[in-house]
Amino acid sequence: MNTIQEEIKKRILVLDGAMGTMIQQYHFTEEDYRGEQFKDFPISVKGNNDMLSITQPKAIKEIHRKYLEAGADIIETNTFSSTTIAMADYEMEDYVYEINFQSAKIAKEVADEFTAKNPNKPRFVAGSIGPTNKTASMSPNVNDPGFRAVTFDILRKAYKQQVEALLDGGVDLLLVETIFDTLNAKAALFAIEEVKTERKIDVPIMVSGTITDASGRTLSGQTAEAFLISVEHIPLLSIGFNCALGAKQLTPHLEVLAYKSDLPISAHPNAGLPNHFGEYDETPEQMASQIKTYLDKNIINIIGGCCGTTPAHIKAIADLVKEYKPRNIISTN
Repeated sequence: MNTIQEEIKKRILVLDGAMGTMIQQYHFTEEDYRGEQFKDFPISVKGNNDMLSITQPKAIKEIHRKYLEAGADIIETNTFSSTTIAMADYEMEDYVYEINFQSAKIAKEVADEFTAKNPNKPRFVAGSIGPTNKTASMSPNVNDPGFRAVTFDILRKAYKQQVEALLDGGVDLLLVETIFDTLNAKAALFAIEEVKTERKIDVPIMVSGTITDASGRTLSGQTAEAFLISVEHIPLLSIGFNCALGAKQLTPHLEVLAYKSDLPISAHPNAGLPNHFGEYDETPEQMASQIKTYLDKNIINIIGGCCGTTPAHIKAIADLVKEYKPRNIISTN
């Protein structure tokens, strides 16, 4: 099978869409989330989507399969919140390794199934590493600006455990995504480099930040260029942005990355901006027409969807990108 470094030079790669959006369609109850293994768990776990890789593996496999059928080249593991820090909300810190391992194993099985059907279109699994629900750069207490809810070292240890489990489960690459605080991301990247050194391996790394509002900055205050400069010392497969904005609003920030970096550029925007009910109304056709701007400007190498996107959105995008060549890249580390 060709490596992702080889494939990214040939064509625009398609990333999958939202996991949470698809899980919502199942209307799982508290009992569904618990399954047999957690039926006596002491607190409510409904909403802990990542644990469904253990308790509802068929559903998670089905979601992966739908995205692959839609044309995705890369599927993300169901592990966005699978660190001890984020899992503390559900008192499930002790199950972090199992969740990550099972999520990776499930995704890899489905990806391999599709690669076997068509070896000319290899499918890859990206271990999804979310930002956690704490920030190392800012205080959550307006009356104590020097306070931090988490330290770099606590983040590093949590990310390291997640990375080890994802690799043990068989992921092909790691995706540090939805970065609102670059210091958190640096802890994740530091942990990845530690694991690579200890295991004497190399693994491709995607990095994806999030521009949170019309100011064009991340939550911790960085512009697109500042974000790039902060992380480009690490050997990366790609850099990009996801979440928070729709495709149209994300365009200028992707242009900055494309013009300032020789790395492959990734984007997985939301299906527009949320309405008053927090739902996403943008149709697959509307989203694809906006993404066409990226393609006409030749600024991306990897494209997918974030909040509100479904297999229908990914199919519209996958059908569109077939007609375009990827942005020229000088190097893929």
